[in-house]
Amino acid sequence: MANLKEIRNRITSVGSTMQITSAMKMVSAAKLKRAQDAITQMRPYANKLTELLVNLSSSLDTSEGGEFSSDRLQSKILLVAITSNRGLCGGFNANIIKKINFLVEEDYKESEVSILSIGKKSSEYFNNNNFSVVSTHDDVFSDLTYNSIASIASGIMEDYINQKFDKVVLVYNQFKNAATQNVMNEAYLPVESIDENESSIGDYIFEPEKKEIIDELIPKSLKTQLYKAVLDSHASEHGARMTAMHKATDNASELKKDLTLSYNKARQAAITAEILEIVGGAEALNS
Repeated sequence: MANLKEIRNRITSVGSTMQITSAMKMVSAAKLKRAQDAITQMRPYANKLTELLVNLSSSLDTSEGGEFSSDRLQSKILLVAITSNRGLCGGFNANIIKKINFLVEEDYKESEVSILSIGKKSSEYFNNNNFSVVSTHDDVFSDLTYNSIASIASGIMEDYINQKFDKVVLVYNQFKNAATQNVMNEAYLPVESIDENESSIGDYIFEPEKKEIIDELIPKSLKTQLYKAVLDSHASEHGARMTAMHKATDNASELKKDLTLSYNKARQAAITAEILEIVGGAEALNS
């Protein structure tokens, strides 16, 4: 009977867990809809703005915003790690950390690498593993607005102009659908130009002056690019959590069925044993 009690307690425990994971799945599904709408609406604008900036960058010089597109010796690298504040979302955060470790050990092993973290999970990991963390921004998801991300982008641009870093790279999960997130290793600074042969545009007619337009366009484009990356990560987080909780709920349901079957078998065996004892005792009395 002790075995029956143990199985019964496990069934109760699994049932409670299943209720929690099911509730978390529904909450993530509701949040995913809003986050997905936000990135879907932002992405076309951000991509077109970036495309325009990349095409313009081929004509820039140091007096016309070239400080954002200058070709330096890339000895100091800033990796912007975008994760979440909470776990229980499968490999969402682990994939970003794994990618950054790969970049540090392989692609930028000859460079001085620093980390700017957005999200508690990356902040905790990199602070606890002796990385050079220049700043952490764990509170942006409590009030995820363009202005809150723009202030971070402004700080990055200022550090780049002051030559604290020679290259800035965004590492984040790009949202594809609820079940799929692609880990992105996206160049942020310097602004990359395209070959003249690949350019799909002709000459621009600038009104007002070219320098004035570019001085306004480059910072806005970079702020928008970072904001898009954070929105992508935010939607990916809810998609990953919804998928993880869906799988956890299914696994808990299967485990509960197996435990219920084991409980019934053990209970049937115990009842059979009691019947055999009663029959045996009755036969002994009759004899």
